[in-house]
Amino acid sequence: MFVAKVTGSVVATQKVASMTGHKLLVVEPYRVDDKSRDSLVPTGRTFVVVDTLGAGLGEMVLICQGSSARLTPETEKLPIDAVVIGLIDQVDIRGKTIFSSRDDS
Repeated sequence: MFVAKVTGSVVATQKVASMTGHKLLVVEPYRVDDKSRDSLVPTGRTFVVVDTLGAGLGEMVLICQGSSARLTPETEKLPIDAVVIGLIDQVDIRGKTIFSSRDDS
């Protein structure tokens, strides 16, 4: 699993039948800053994920990737490699909050 920020969406009018009706998002993974360990920083990579929770642009989400992405009831029969499995409220590292959805971070 990893933390990511929703940066966009994907529209595909032609796709396999099992994917019809599933929302696709572009996300950028984040990691804990190696130097200060007091913030999340982008990795510079992007992924397309299936969203079953209704995440919005700019939200921080929890992503599951690989064969595990097909282990939710909503995705078990989909040909996918990544899915949003959580909307992040807060990230704490060593007792310090480094991200909160209540902030403008």
